Amino acid sequence: MAEDMKQAALDYHANPRPGKISVELTKPAETSRDLSLAYSPGVAEPVREIAKDPELAYKYTAKGNLVAVISNGSAILGLGDLGPLASKPVMEGKALLFKRFAGVDSIDIEVESESPQAFIDTVKRIANTFGGINLEDIKAPECFEIERTLIEECNIPIFHDDQHGTAIVTVAGMLNALELAGKTIDKARMVCLGAGAAANACCKLLISCGMSPQNILMLDRKGVIHTGRDDLNQYKAAFAVETECRTLDDAIEGADVFLGLSGPNLLSPEQLTRMADKPVVFACSNPDPEISPEKAIEARPDVIMATGRSDYPNQVNNVLGFPFIFRGALDVRASAINEEMKVAAANAIKDLAKEPVHADVLKAYGVDSMEFGPDYIIPKPTDPRLLSVVSAAVARAAVDTGVARVEYPVHYPLKSAKDIVY
Repeated sequence: MAEDMKQAALDYHANPRPGKISVELTKPAETSRDLSLAYSPGVAEPVREIAKDPELAYKYTAKGNLVAVISNGSAILGLGDLGPLASKPVMEGKALLFKRFAGVDSIDIEVESESPQAFIDTVKRIANTFGGINLEDIKAPECFEIERTLIEECNIPIFHDDQHGTAIVTVAGMLNALELAGKTIDKARMVCLGAGAAANACCKLLISCGMSPQNILMLDRKGVIHTGRDDLNQYKAAFAVETECRTLDDAIEGADVFLGLSGPNLLSPEQLTRMADKPVVFACSNPDPEISPEKAIEARPDVIMATGRSDYPNQVNNVLGFPFIFRGALDVRASAINEEMKVAAANAIKDLAKEPVHADVLKAYGVDSMEFGPDYIIPKPTDPRLLSVVSAAVARAAVDTGVARVEYPVHYPLKSAKDIVY
């Protein structure tokens, strides 16, 4: 079966033409007049207008609906540092998802860079071409400085999806899981196994949504991140707490939540049994979670569980977030994607899971019913309402926080990515 899947994946990417994306024309180019308008001499007119007012690039070019997916290939999926060119299938896949789910045109860019600063310089020089930039598959801790610097120096949304996309979907599902468990975020005690980009962003967003920093025990390969350690970089040190706990065995005792962003089979059934009643377990290591749902349910039938896999309930899938986050940001020409926009996206995803499940979703999954509960705490990626609900929430938050350049877009509510016309 694994060999069949391998060949199917290779065939998919190779046939009937290589790759997953292409460029389409949006204007007629058949007649001599068409060509004179598209290029010389007609193209000179929008050039002059944009030179006088750079904002007119949004009116006369594709900038306002164009996102670059950019990587240096230093942290490709679960495969590690395989270089920029090897990351191209992933970046093309991201571009495919942007177009499929949110009607966003996207192009992938793979950067050969000898240092984080070289990467920053490259991206900064080309940033004005785009309406937004999705950073992808960049290893920690470099990704933190790269994103921070680009946000400061560019005037368009810069978003590292491995950090914030994961965080937004995780927080949406976790808020619902805590509600079902009868717990509140301000009182919940969480163990976070993993201290990389995704873990850092998840914990920050959870704190923004009300979790107490003192109730988070984060662990890296050396154990609990505590104030007595002298080997922490600034990003880990931000989560250091005073505690006697030193190992996962220590930290897991009585915990309400386990968030795994680390590696396979690192949480044992015995450790799970020592968590609080109705434990919430997000085992998001891919493709193999920190504990399998089968083992988790056997050890704790009261567990509420999510993974990163599509073959189990409650998949933490970034596609629930990034297409619609960028859609909302682009629609109001946001200069950034700020914390309020991320929280708005998380709450919109959270609330959608409580709505009656759309008929298209039931059909796609071949079931007669699906409803909010332990096996459905996160909407499915095929829910067509994500486009309208999440994009609108992000756009509204951008307007409310002053990072939008235009008013709330008139074409909300959106119904389908195919309905978006620019």
